[in-house]
Amino acid sequence: MKYNNPIIKGFYPDPSVCKVGDTYYLATSTFQYFPGVPIFESQDLINWKQISHCLTRTTQVDLGEVKSSGGVFAPTLRHYKGRFYMVTTNDSTRQNFFVWTDDIYGEWSEPIEVDQGGIDPDLYFEEDQTYFMSNGQDENGIHGVVQCQINITTGEKLTPSRMIWQGSGGRYIESPHMYKINHWYYLLVAEGGTEYGHMATYARSTSVSGPFEAYAHNPVLTNRNLGGYELQAVGHGDLIEDNNGNWWLYHLGFRQIGQWLTYHHLGREVFLTPVTFDEEGWFTAGHNGTTRSSFETDRISNDIIQHEQRIFTFENTNWNLDWCYLRFPQTENYQFTDHSLMLTGTDITLDHPLSPTFIGLRQKDFRAVITCDVEITDGEAGITLYMDEHHHYELAIRGQQDHYEVIERLNTQDIKSVQQTVVLTSNSASLLIKAEPTCYHFFTVIEGEEILLGTAQTKYLSSEVAGGFTGVLIGLYATHQQAGHPAVFSNFKCEYID
Repeated sequence: MKYNNPIIKGFYPDPSVCKVGDTYYLATSTFQYFPGVPIFESQDLINWKQISHCLTRTTQVDLGEVKSSGGVFAPTLRHYKGRFYMVTTNDSTRQNFFVWTDDIYGEWSEPIEVDQGGIDPDLYFEEDQTYFMSNGQDENGIHGVVQCQINITTGEKLTPSRMIWQGSGGRYIESPHMYKINHWYYLLVAEGGTEYGHMATYARSTSVSGPFEAYAHNPVLTNRNLGGYELQAVGHGDLIEDNNGNWWLYHLGFRQIGQWLTYHHLGREVFLTPVTFDEEGWFTAGHNGTTRSSFETDRISNDIIQHEQRIFTFENTNWNLDWCYLRFPQTENYQFTDHSLMLTGTDITLDHPLSPTFIGLRQKDFRAVITCDVEITDGEAGITLYMDEHHHYELAIRGQQDHYEVIERLNTQDIKSVQQTVVLTSNSASLLIKAEPTCYHFFTVIEGEEILLGTAQTKYLSSEVAGGFTGVLIGLYATHQQAGHPAVFSNFKCEYID
């Protein structure tokens, strides 16, 4: 069959995958968003459905006043003796921890901390021993991939941390994952930074603790030399074997907005690339070591059809799975029904690294039409295209009593400007945003007529401009509502256009 990348679209970075029986499970990063670390499920490697989150309680992770791109970094998802484990880093507190569950659809445990620094932790299980790895430095101050043994019940370190590999020479070695395949131990890492120089490299050993011999042709996967190609920043991956003995690499990457326009604002996404082992036990990946927007393969049955949801509404999304909040929400300010949403805004705005009244969906493709009807009594409410507290665009209704207007506001670092307003004759408005790869166009619809308020470039919401590790969310928000006067959102629809 032919399948298309990304496998999971939008801001779902740092994928980690495991298999239990015939079912595959995948986790990704969430940074400052809550709930934390979504879990996806698949039967065929291609089609993924979100089923839960790992971090659903405030006792599990401190998000507090975490700035954008802080909080929960890359997870590793593993299954051992009937139990799932997810290990990750709260970068804002510089603490590595893991949680566990016996029910992948249910709640996860309270966090168990591990006293080893670095980020992107990994768990490897063998013969009742648990090896914990992260990037960072060991107890002698040597940098690289650092390993120790831990008690998987308590998180207690059982051995000193020691450096086991320093990579192939690229900067920012990260995301170590250990596997035993036949009699070899493979250590897969990312190097080059999660940007245009990103790459996957690996080494192998006959011992879990090394010494490790680097693959002679590293990097095993990178798109860094594919100038003008849409898919870039390939790296940070996790190997998985399917039921037929084929190997695959799930990894991150991003899509730039144009052939020669090196900006990306959808975030880092999940890609799938085939892996092939040779007779000597070394493996290669992809098309001559690169990831492509599609792969033709006989490893997957032609009977499997790659499905893609193109329309998102209140009715066909799950408030607890598809939508997310900025940090810990004040739940009393959110009221949900099957067909509408009521938000009560506070004095906290989208400019603050706190928790404004906000709930968002990840933007999944460049071309989209986003519509929503909004009614207010006072304050402001509308749609935001949100990258971080310094970079976001709004289309909203604001006012009180007999004066209401629709506004288009652009926030780019220190420049915050209402670009255009349209005076209304009532306290409700129909909002419309048309998204393209390079621009967003903002409208209000009055008596069937689309009135353009303005246009803004997507690149000012990109990681290349804003920095950070996240992507644009399509958010619904409210600010400065009086008690008992929530903003009402209805007829929400986000439709992606081919």
